[in-house]
Amino acid sequence: MSESLHTVAAMPTERRPGCPFDPPAELVEARGHGPIVRLTHPGGMPGWLITGYDLVRSVLADPRFSSRKDLLNVVDFEIPPAPPGEFLLMDDPEHSRYRKPLVGKFTVRRMRLLTERIEQVTAECLDAMAAAGSSADLVTAFAKPIPTIVICEILGVPYEDRASFQQQIDAFMGGEVGDEELIAAYTATQEYLARLVAAKRAHPTDDVLSELTDSDLTDEELKGISLILLAAGFDTTANMLALGTYALLRHPEQLAALREDPSLIDGAVEELLRYLSVAKTFMRTALEDVEVGGQLVEAGTTVVLSYNTANRDPERFTDPDVLDVRRPFDGHLAFSHGIHQCLGQQLARIEMRVAFRALLDRFPSLRLDVPAEEVPLRPETADIYGVKSLPVAWDEK
Repeated sequence: MSESLHTVAAMPTERRPGCPFDPPAELVEARGHGPIVRLTHPGGMPGWLITGYDLVRSVLADPRFSSRKDLLNVVDFEIPPAPPGEFLLMDDPEHSRYRKPLVGKFTVRRMRLLTERIEQVTAECLDAMAAAGSSADLVTAFAKPIPTIVICEILGVPYEDRASFQQQIDAFMGGEVGDEELIAAYTATQEYLARLVAAKRAHPTDDVLSELTDSDLTDEELKGISLILLAAGFDTTANMLALGTYALLRHPEQLAALREDPSLIDGAVEELLRYLSVAKTFMRTALEDVEVGGQLVEAGTTVVLSYNTANRDPERFTDPDVLDVRRPFDGHLAFSHGIHQCLGQQLARIEMRVAFRALLDRFPSLRLDVPAEEVPLRPETADIYGVKSLPVAWDEK
């Protein structure tokens, strides 16, 4: 069999012991056979796995590939369309109809205006950590609360509801609960958002969801949009903050460089986004026969786009498996590309810059409180990769 026809029997899920930040070894091996290889989907349907940076980026920008959930040809049963408002799993014109009203609400300028509030939220979390002693689980004390509070304030989720909402999102995005629990958590979240939309229509407040009620979007559509924004705004950033801190603590020379030169923070955030790629994969389905990397992807075939190998592609990045906070920013796919590029990427960047900088300043002696190999990792079945907990300690002043 030629290298171009190398086949991966199933999507690789096992990371090598001691290498929690690297893509699964089988994925890396697959990339060695070329940027596109054959893949067999769970239902036995033939597909393709794309691991190279240039090809992943090109497919993301190609309108001949669909994001529609109901077109995915990966299982041996019919997949229903995405619910109203859940625009990540839709194509234009439906996708643009939902995304367009949001674009002006997540501009760079508007997100920068939130910096002071993000700094305040971060300081409050760090104060609580310091007051509780000289150790903490960084996931529950720091990584989750910051993006949860911020995105809930942006959308207008009442303060008293945030803890239960965070638990529900954890349940259906964490990849660790059974089907019944997952459905229950998803249903509870949907019911809560329906009540929230109704409350904003009746009594608008100063938040994005209230602003969206003054549009032609239905309650069902607003519920779907809210779910996308809340889940994406919380889970991805929370896992970047926790896994990013873990990566820095495992690379003390990089941590030292960042402490010594605070001006590196912007580049360090981009490097962590590239290096970790917590949003690991996305799928697209060919609407017609398309040639990709010299291979014919037939109409109706679903391809898996591997972001974590694309962001480690040696054809694109020098020493791609090295974490280097001084690396000049040269683009990455952590926020995707094309019409589905992450709407909240500027918010995520600001949260990470503020939070990482404040954490390192506040606790100069921050260290792991368990052996590095004992830090529990999220399973590959989770939508977003990360750590389940991150026990850390520091010297009290």
